[in-house]
Amino acid sequence: MKALAYLNKFLWKYRGRLFLGFLFILASNIIQAIMPSIVQDAVDQFKTFIEQYAAVESKEIFYQEKVLPFAGYIVALYIGLALLRAVFVFMMRQTIIIVSRLIEYDLKNEIYDQYQRLSLSFYKRNNTGDLMNRISEDVSKVRTYLGPGLMYPINLICLFTVTLIFMIDKSVELTLWTLVPLPIMSVLIYLVSSTMNKRSERVQHQQSRLTTFVQETFSGIRVIKAYNRQSESLNSFTEESNEYKKRSLRLVLINAFFAPIIMLLIGLSTIITIYVGGIKTIGNEISYGDIVQFVIYVNMLTWPFASIGWVTSIVQRAAASQQRINEFMNEQPEIVSGEKSIEQMNGKLEFRNVTFEYPNTKIEALNNINFCIEPGKTLAVIGKTGSGKSTIADLAARLYDPTEGKVLIDGVPLQKFELNSFRSHIGYVPQEVFLFSDTIANNISFGLENEHSLDTIRQAAINAHIDHNVMEFKDGYETIMGERGITLSGGQKQRISIARALIRQPELLILDDCLSAVDTETEEVILNRLKKLEKPTTTIISSHRISSIQHADEIIFLDSGKISERGTHEDLLKLKGAYYKLYLKQLAES
Repeated sequence: MKALAYLNKFLWKYRGRLFLGFLFILASNIIQAIMPSIVQDAVDQFKTFIEQYAAVESKEIFYQEKVLPFAGYIVALYIGLALLRAVFVFMMRQTIIIVSRLIEYDLKNEIYDQYQRLSLSFYKRNNTGDLMNRISEDVSKVRTYLGPGLMYPINLICLFTVTLIFMIDKSVELTLWTLVPLPIMSVLIYLVSSTMNKRSERVQHQQSRLTTFVQETFSGIRVIKAYNRQSESLNSFTEESNEYKKRSLRLVLINAFFAPIIMLLIGLSTIITIYVGGIKTIGNEISYGDIVQFVIYVNMLTWPFASIGWVTSIVQRAAASQQRINEFMNEQPEIVSGEKSIEQMNGKLEFRNVTFEYPNTKIEALNNINFCIEPGKTLAVIGKTGSGKSTIADLAARLYDPTEGKVLIDGVPLQKFELNSFRSHIGYVPQEVFLFSDTIANNISFGLENEHSLDTIRQAAINAHIDHNVMEFKDGYETIMGERGITLSGGQKQRISIARALIRQPELLILDDCLSAVDTETEEVILNRLKKLEKPTTTIISSHRISSIQHADEIIFLDSGKISERGTHEDLLKLKGAYYKLYLKQLAES
């Protein structure tokens, strides 16, 4: 239950509704406890009528004047109380169950917000399927605890308390005999609950593995089909699914013990009530109606006590799910926002003695990097695969913080800036292009917070040299793209991603090898248009093609995370080093 303490703040938030729900529960149970008393009075009264019936002379008059009016009164009273209780039960569910839905809504939003706050390294440590499972399946199990898992125990406590008062008022001894099996029930529940908790955690863990597997399969469906691995993929899914089934059945086995045991103990209570009550009736200590009343009370408690096993299962599953949720909710983002807001950025970017190693692998990606880009200038980064080009782009966008050294904008370390304020001034095009399953217009305007016109979108697309392609589509900018832009070519996706960055008119533009899928002619058009942007923009371009960077104001050549050469295109050719050799190789290929 410690994990579920996280939910207390939500329960406190909706305390008014919950208190109202408690009042409805109490009212419905008081009415329910009164109804057996009416039956008891009716039984005793009809027993008296039967005794009087034999002695009266005019039996028809006795029936019409005594029996029939009393029967009508009892029926009307019982139906009236039943209808009133039904109203309270309806209101009970409309308060407590709705509260569970409201908390589910709040919890999902809180988890989603936490997911967005966490740093990039968090997503490299965790699978997408597991993240999805925690915000869907786990939250769903927690909601069940907040609804039925709370409502039924409160209902049981109220019903048991009210019923106990009525039962003790009739006979303390008979009440004690009736309740003898209940402590046994509590012990059994205690013994089974710990096993149930462990098995619930195993089920949830396997559910995450299954979700992750399915998500990866659908994301890589083209590769699976291309290599004809459908059968192997199905076999792997079957293995994961069978493991989930096996763990679920073990949990079901434990759950299956509850209902038969509880029903047996409730039946035992009924037998004891009839036996002991019969003895006391013979001794004229209680009436026939009292025995009937006690039997009704025992049966009234059947479902609430039978639900203990089900509720225990709900609580244990919810505790296991909430513990998994808490693992992520307690995680702190490695990239912490500063307090300084940026009203206007000049765009001077500086790397000062920057060293960086990835937190997961501890691989050193950069070693003592130093450079400075003046506002409006372009820096190009080139090197072999794995030399650290993308790492520089990530550090400039503050997706990571350097292990050593500082990254500064306009002379101020990035850590001092408010994160949202800083990123609102940059345009970032990652190496792995991601497009949403939406219209082309919405994908391009994704980075804008204010209202925008189609002309603004088209101008960004023109600058990215994609407008003419979009206009060839039947629906133009309203064309719906498939998941991750699967309906577009690689070059088209890259250019839409560039347009998304340009529409923001950023002071700092970061292009991380985002022209690899376009031909050299298209690349030349895009680069020329970048130079002619109305707003002066400081630009970082990382690439493995010299044609993409040769017009940059400064070029740095990375080798194993270190700067081996730097200068303009002409300066580096004169050095006749690694850059010169790469230039000759690419020139020969072209």
